[in-house]
Formats: sequence, C-alpha cells, structure tokens
Amino acid sequence: MDIGTTTGARGTIIFDLDGTLVDSVPDLAGALDSLMAEKGLEAIGIPAARKLIGHGIPNLVRSALTLRGVVWRDEQGAADVKRFTEIYATRLSRETRPYPDVERVLAMLAAEGWRLAVCTNKMERFARAIVDDLGLGRYFAVVAGPDTFGVGKPDPRHLTETARATGGGAPVVFVGDSEVDIATAKAAGVPVIALSYGYSKVPLTSLEPDALIDGFDELPAALDAILVASWKAA
Repeated sequence: MDIGTTTGARGTIIFDLDGTLVDSVPDLAGALDSLMAEKGLEAIGIPAARKLIGHGIPNLVRSALTLRGVVWRDEQGAADVKRFTEIYATRLSRETRPYPDVERVLAMLAAEGWRLAVCTNKMERFARAIVDDLGLGRYFAVVAGPDTFGVGKPDPRHLTETARATGGGAPVVFVGDSEVDIATAKAAGVPVIALSYGYSKVPLTSLEPDALIDGFDELPAALDAILVASWKAA
C-alpha cells in the first residue's frame, strides 16, 4: 500500500491490540488454566502463555495443549477451542489493562486528526468488548478481527482492508509488537512501528521495523520521523 500523502484527515494509524495497546496475558492465561483444569492438566501460567500469544485463539489453544503433551485431534481440538472461547468470554477484561500512556497518546493523536483503527487476530466481538470495557473504544473508527474480512494477520489483506474501512486516507502506519505484525506490515507495504514490551518471540531488531520504541509515549516522535523520511523519499 502506498503511504502517499494525507487526504482529509491527517492519515491513518492502525494498531495491533494484544501486546501493543493492552496487556491481555493475565486473562488469556486464566482462561487457559481453567481449560487445563477441566481437562485434568497442569496449568499453563502467565510466563508460558505470553510466549504462545499472537496467532489467534485456535493456535493459542493448540499450542497450550501441545505444551501439556496432548496430541491434537481435529474433532476434540475444535471442542477445546470452543470451550476456551466460552471461558474467555466471561473474563475478557477482568485483569486486562492498557499499557502506560496508551489512552493519553490515543486522545492526542485523535485530536490531531489521525483516524485510528485496531487490526488484531482476536475475534472482533472480543476485541470490541475489550476496548469498550477499558474506555478506548471511542478512539477507533474500526476494530477488525480475523472474522471481520475473512483473513487474519500475517495476511496483508487484514491490514489493507482495515485501512480502507477506516476511511482516514494516507499516510497509513501500522503499530504492533510482534513478528506477525512486522511481517503483515511489510507484506502490505506499510511502515511499521514496533513496541519492545509486547509478545514477540524473536528479537524485533532482527526484523527491521521502520522504528522500534520502548514505550507508547515515544509513538508521536516515531510517527513524525517516519513521515519525514517518507516525504524525503518521495
């Protein structure tokens, strides 16, 4: 996608959710541990759950069961995913919280004229519930999960369709925390800012995001640097 020049609004910023805007590990781990308990298996816990997040609920459940020595069989696996979804739906934001400075920076960006959206591998209804529960929903024109457009990250269409639906025009910048987010942005031809505090399974510097920052309060400066670089390259 050509980041181009601003049309109408200042442009479009699309955010990953888990590990970028919110720390959702406690609730995801809690739901996994409830599922494990029902199946007579040892709990997963927060540190291990953190390493499994990033590719959607079915992959999360499959990876957790594999970690506990369970051989995946499609019929039983589908039932386990369904049960996990039921459990997780009861505690989406019980312990999930925004990272420091998230709401303040979102409010500032919105006030500057940016159109904001969420592109996550969490199902849309869950993502919407979380941002609403945490008071962030008002900042986002679109909240898109893998079920919104029928594709999920790292398929670049998840990102490009979210950008189109947002209606904010160019430039488009993606903000994420993982190898999946960086791969998605690169495949879509969109600049990507990576946050070091998230759930990446590999060193982010090796993936060469356009910017790597340690805190959400550093986002405005990183955005400005990317825009300046794009204008010079044009």
